Amino acid sequence: MAVMRDRPYVNSNFLVDLGTGDGSSVTSGFAEVIFPAFTIGSTGGEAGPHVSSRLILRRGLIGALDLYSWWSTRPRGKTPRRRTVKVKLLGEDHSTIVMTWHFHKAYPATLSYSPLCATEGSVVMETVELAFDSMEMS
Repeated sequence: MAVMRDRPYVNSNFLVDLGTGDGSSVTSGFAEVIFPAFTIGSTGGEAGPHVSSRLILRRGLIGALDLYSWWSTRPRGKTPRRRTVKVKLLGEDHSTIVMTWHFHKAYPATLSYSPLCATEGSVVMETVELAFDSMEMS
């Protein structure tokens, strides 16, 4: 349920639930969530929600293979398991969920990594772009 208040929430307190169903899917390890633009389109003569881009999630590379494992089933000829991925905005106390975006039937369309450069000391970033069928907010 969305929690209304008089002043805006900050954008740095959030969790991402990858919808694995094994109890380990909620992670705060993502450093950035880029929401797609949500537009109203027309399908079959009826107006309805239409999404023209993908949900983008970025995190520092820590050696976890969960995103790779989910993505890699596609090149082997299998359809990646679709999941409901949730992005949960937290209040300043870091425990109250104030809004949630639910991305239904999401699957990894693209998995990429930032460049490796011997002359810099930057964090290696892992980026997954998720395609999905629908989105709802609560």
